[in-house]
Amino acid sequence: MTFIVFFVIPVASLLGLSFNKSVAGVIGLSSQLTLDNFVRIFTRATYYEAILRSVWISAIVSAVSLIFGYPLAYVIAKTVNPGRNTLLMILVLSAMQLDMVIRMFGLMVLLGDNGLINGFLLSMGLVSKPLPLMYNTFGVIVGLVQITLPFMVLSLIGIIKAIHPSLEEAARALGASRFQAFFSIILPLSMPGILAGTLLVFALSISSYVVPALMGGWKVIVLPIHIYQQIAEVGRWQFGAAIAVVLFVTSIIAVAIYHQAAIRTSGGRT
Repeated sequence: MTFIVFFVIPVASLLGLSFNKSVAGVIGLSSQLTLDNFVRIFTRATYYEAILRSVWISAIVSAVSLIFGYPLAYVIAKTVNPGRNTLLMILVLSAMQLDMVIRMFGLMVLLGDNGLINGFLLSMGLVSKPLPLMYNTFGVIVGLVQITLPFMVLSLIGIIKAIHPSLEEAARALGASRFQAFFSIILPLSMPGILAGTLLVFALSISSYVVPALMGGWKVIVLPIHIYQQIAEVGRWQFGAAIAVVLFVTSIIAVAIYHQAAIRTSGGRT
């Protein structure tokens, strides 16, 4: 019942609204259905380019979060000392305690033209003008990685901890180097955590509005930005709902791809 009230009904209402004619200021559902909103999305470059931009930015963020998150998760999972393990977990979780907007303003202090990084580089004579670290795609990716990295780490820690140390010891005893044991034993067995963390990071990234708005300076237009503009600025709820449906379907496709990858990596078992 809870699932129906808080998920099925809102999503169904959103889907029904997306098939109504786009009229500014009108929110109620109508019996007159049309595909005009979806035709507009896929026939205007502004919107379908935003779909592609949202997907590839989210994919890059997922990959970068995995690259930085896996070593940290591995260290935490393999740390035997309870005090050190607790300290590392607190450091990871502490990044999630601050509000997202506050964290983004902190990044803006670091990455701005007059920020700490550019100020240091200019004072040392390493650059002649500030580097474009913000209000572009790079700034959005950095912001999203900063937000989603703890989720990747938490998704991996439990999986890596569950891998019995004797498996790696057996590989080493048979002559495998530390790197060979890692890539032949640890990495394949931790694939479920990698897939789960990647999916979670992808979903958080593709649906993020605050990070592209602040770190992109309204110059990196992704689907959530279009949804906000259509609903909050021009009051076209029907067209905003259609964009939201496209975003939702894109996320479902990502889940389907994840599911197929999980089946292959688990030998056909889900």
